[in-house]
Amino acid sequence: MSPISPAELTARLGRWSAGRGPLYLLLAGRLRALIDDGELPPGTALPTDRALAGGLSAGRTTVVAAYDLLRQEGRLVRRQGSGTWVAGAEAGPLNATEPTVNPVFLHLLDPPDHVAQLACAGPTGAPPAVIAAYRAALGSLGGPDLGYHPAGHPRLRAALAARYTERGVPTTASQILITTGGQQGLSLLARALIAPGAEVVVQAPTYPGALEVFRESAAALRPVRNTIEEYAGELSRRPALAYLIALCHNPTGRSLPSPVRREIVLAALAAGVPLVVDDVLAELTFPTTGTARPSVPMAALAPEADELITVGSLSKLVWGGLRIGWVRAQPALIGRLARLKAVIDLGSGVLDQLAAVELLADLDELIAGRAGVLAAQHDHLCAELRRYLPDWEFGPVDGGQTLWVRLPHGDAASYAQAALRRGIAVLPGGSLDPSGGSADFLRIPFVVEPAALSAAVKAMAEAWCGFAGRVAGNPPPLPAIAV
Repeated sequence: MSPISPAELTARLGRWSAGRGPLYLLLAGRLRALIDDGELPPGTALPTDRALAGGLSAGRTTVVAAYDLLRQEGRLVRRQGSGTWVAGAEAGPLNATEPTVNPVFLHLLDPPDHVAQLACAGPTGAPPAVIAAYRAALGSLGGPDLGYHPAGHPRLRAALAARYTERGVPTTASQILITTGGQQGLSLLARALIAPGAEVVVQAPTYPGALEVFRESAAALRPVRNTIEEYAGELSRRPALAYLIALCHNPTGRSLPSPVRREIVLAALAAGVPLVVDDVLAELTFPTTGTARPSVPMAALAPEADELITVGSLSKLVWGGLRIGWVRAQPALIGRLARLKAVIDLGSGVLDQLAAVELLADLDELIAGRAGVLAAQHDHLCAELRRYLPDWEFGPVDGGQTLWVRLPHGDAASYAQAALRRGIAVLPGGSLDPSGGSADFLRIPFVVEPAALSAAVKAMAEAWCGFAGRVAGNPPPLPAIAV
């Protein structure tokens, strides 16, 4: 049978080399855990020594020694000329219901350690305004309220509707669904609009969380670059939906010009295709770019159209621990999504929603402050990269939280493994690009303070020096039998 690919196994291994001790023991330990937890079921064929070593940016002897140790433990079977597979059954088809192997989620699932987390992007702590908002929300609890609000607490739905209306998008509370973060909003939309095998248009690259949602729905992804011609062509095929990050794009940080945004909306309306606009980062435009923060959301282009759907969230604007997101759409779809959400969790937490109401009163001020901080950290990261890694390619961005960096040579997934051994977790671009491209790109966030960014860049530069030459492991001598 065809083995699990080196790239997929590398992703599942996660931060395998972040501990202390010989690399072959660290690798064997992580493989052992995957086998014992059932993520590598009996019969799973593993990559060859050489192929996995290339994916891990490690020496071949590291892989051979790890495999041999697990063979001695009875967890692996290795036969000359036949390959290596998990013991317990003859090689057979892989489990069809495997968990996600996307590095973003795997890094979140790993316990905190000494690794600097540059694989995930978001505010690194709750600002004082969040603490004050929760205190105010506690004071507003009480009175007759069952506490279950599948569509969202009436106060928060009304507050968000008023905010949209003030920004030029007439909106009623019936057009707002409150979700547990923007990620749940995408999940609900996928469940409502995507049948297995249906086509979904996405940007290449794009937000990895959306890709995981669509893949979980068994969608056929149709990647496009940001051109009107590509969008028009794909929308004419009448896919189940199109997903768009138009402003402060994740991961590139770029924003589509207003005429391009308008043409994409018109193409979706003409084709009758639901266009899901991810506005989670849209308001984080930098004040230094010369482009004013967009005062009117894309929803203003067709505020009453069934096809135009907006997803928003406070997680990137304020703090990720405040799991409040929303979907703006027409009442019929909102009602359908609310019924789905009722089955999943009966509604998001009331205290969180009431705290969000408090934050909305001063949200513009909070966003302006955060955008200013991000702009300064962006400039610092760019300066440090130019100083320590002058051959890496990137350009300044319009806003958001991440820089899209191209390596001059080599595979970014393998480099990420080398960086991990220097205590830095970075996200390779291939995991964000459904077209199969971007393998030589890294997404680097600038959400931490300048001193931490400087330390991270220095560590990445040390990893690059080793990666550009040869990264050697420290296993024992090569066993006599190598497969």
